[in-house]
Amino acid sequence: MTNVLNSRPLRGLLSRPAFAGLTLLTGLAGLATLLLGPPEAGAAGGGNSSAGVKFRVVEVAGRLVHPWGVAFLPGGDMLVTERGGKLRTIRGGKLESEPVAGVPKVAARGQGGLLDVALHPNFASNSLVYLSYAGDGDGGTGTEVVRARLNGNRLEEPRVIFRAAPKTSGGNHFGSRLVFAPDGTLFVSLGDRFTHRDEAQNTANHLGTIVRIKDDGSVPEDNPFKGKAGARPEIYSYGHRNVQGMALRPGTSTVWAHEHGPRGGDEVNILKPGANYGWPKITYGVDYSGAIISDKKALPGMEQPVVYWVPSIAPSGMAFYDGDKFPGWKGDLFVGALAKTHLRRLKLDGDKVVEQEVLPGIEERIRDVRTGPDGLIYFLTDEANGKLFRLEPAS
Repeated sequence: MTNVLNSRPLRGLLSRPAFAGLTLLTGLAGLATLLLGPPEAGAAGGGNSSAGVKFRVVEVAGRLVHPWGVAFLPGGDMLVTERGGKLRTIRGGKLESEPVAGVPKVAARGQGGLLDVALHPNFASNSLVYLSYAGDGDGGTGTEVVRARLNGNRLEEPRVIFRAAPKTSGGNHFGSRLVFAPDGTLFVSLGDRFTHRDEAQNTANHLGTIVRIKDDGSVPEDNPFKGKAGARPEIYSYGHRNVQGMALRPGTSTVWAHEHGPRGGDEVNILKPGANYGWPKITYGVDYSGAIISDKKALPGMEQPVVYWVPSIAPSGMAFYDGDKFPGWKGDLFVGALAKTHLRRLKLDGDKVVEQEVLPGIEERIRDVRTGPDGLIYFLTDEANGKLFRLEPAS
């Protein structure tokens, strides 16, 4: 396990990961960008990586309102979620003016709203799209997943295949990334809902867990808690705080996830069936007031992170690089940072982090990170005037 002290100054006033979904526009430059809007595409900088990789950052699309997740359609088009409840299409390198119709009503409050988007592994033949979002219901709000068929610019035949239980009050810590595993099962990351953190140790509910379901929402027979009294059968792992980054390691069936710590203690973990990741019984962070949450950093039967960060970087979005455009980054893990406004590269030796780099020339609140089918790296910025960027090789 590795601890990294990151002393880069915060951009603006945002310093608390629990409120990392909220955005501050600071300074005249930010105001000018908001009022005038960016060009649809253009160069935005770049630099030299310590791995010997030269790259440039190119803006793909702007005028996105708090974008949260991106998925790549066959043929090069993209779907992008906006937290306020719109699903947008980038077609031919340009943002379509009309959002996709048929998106369910979302609870766009605090960190809630329309969140991640994923395509079914057989999308080319079945056109199925999956969306996670915060939805209202009896008792409050909670993370939900809907499956629908994309037909042109419309979602049809929508069906909610998962609802986190119970719904609770408050607008923070919904998760919620979507990752399909090679066996076709769907991993959904959830949060502890902030004011219910102790429930992350209670497998009788979904709070603070990662669930694993089939593509239709049913429960896989080999789920670790299926058939166990007093436990939710969808749960794959528990003891999580707020997981906003999740990625399948290429060439394996292993899913990695990162989560926001409180004040310090952001973590990257390797998910194991039935494993307890300790929150809030163990943590490398403290409460926002400085109060001790737990005096324990390790306990028997609880997993330790691969890496953790003190102070917090507020991680969101995560992707392994398995493309061919950046050979020097092959196999590396890329993590976006909200509060620390950067894209971080983690070099791995097996399951150990042996090097970290904050990529130069990128100072953005990064919400999502993906490796595109074209071998380039894409990331979304969480702003009222958010943007989609990509990293390209620089000659």
